[in-house]
Amino acid sequence: MLSPDSVDRPVPIRAGLADSLANTAVWRAGELGGESRPVICTGHAGLDAVLPGGGWPQGALVEILQPQAGISEWGLVAPGLASLQTDSPRQLIVLVGAPALPFGPALGAQELQMRRLLSVRAGKGQAPELLWATREALQCADVAAVLAWLPDARSAHLRRLQIAAHAHDKLLFVFRPLRAQHESSPAPLRLLLEGQAAEIGGGNLRVHVLKRRGPPLALPLLLDTRHERLTALLEAHRERVRRQREELDRQSPSLQTVQAALSRLGALPSTPISTPETSDTLHALLDRLANLHH
Repeated sequence: MLSPDSVDRPVPIRAGLADSLANTAVWRAGELGGESRPVICTGHAGLDAVLPGGGWPQGALVEILQPQAGISEWGLVAPGLASLQTDSPRQLIVLVGAPALPFGPALGAQELQMRRLLSVRAGKGQAPELLWATREALQCADVAAVLAWLPDARSAHLRRLQIAAHAHDKLLFVFRPLRAQHESSPAPLRLLLEGQAAEIGGGNLRVHVLKRRGPPLALPLLLDTRHERLTALLEAHRERVRRQREELDRQSPSLQTVQAALSRLGALPSTPISTPETSDTLHALLDRLANLHH
């Protein structure tokens, strides 16, 4: 029995439990778990900091939930995939059931090699074919990673894919709609994405870490998934617009200046400006003011 004085004392850990905690598949509730296999840097420092091992887990399923497919996922995963292509120059990245072919120049800006992307397409109502293609790709020695859009996959399907990814040491991303967030999932890592409008230098993607090896993450991450080149281009455009506005402000006379000049030219009209007579008078005075500036 514990006494009040013993609450703050460290509790000795038995040898068997210590051995279990040394295994990265087991972690303390208040600590971030580790990874027994290599991880792949996500390319987002803020995300790496909260992921077990500091990156995407190789040989595991990463489940990503999002409101609309084809909008936010590429900005999140492209940097890590580019790094994987560099480390595995002879292997392919397979896309299964992608909602649309990725935009080549945008992925090229992320240093992804399009010629090493293999896309497997399927029509509506062909969920079994997509699952089969995903499993086959995971078993292929020439494949480094698989990205699968599986809106109709169930927990049992994901469990088989998790086993295959682990057995063949493949990086596997499965993209599913938001409605799946209340379903059980065997994925060791589960994220939910929310895109948002953002200023330059601010985050444009909100990432909720729903599940990881470690304690829950209470607050979402705010990531800027725009490429450095695009960010620099947008920042330059913003600076150019700011300078143009400042130049216009310097060239345009202030309201006080206009009022003072009108007073010197004969005082402001006392009748409402909306009448035709006063409108003509005001235009004449403004023309005279413009001539003074020339």
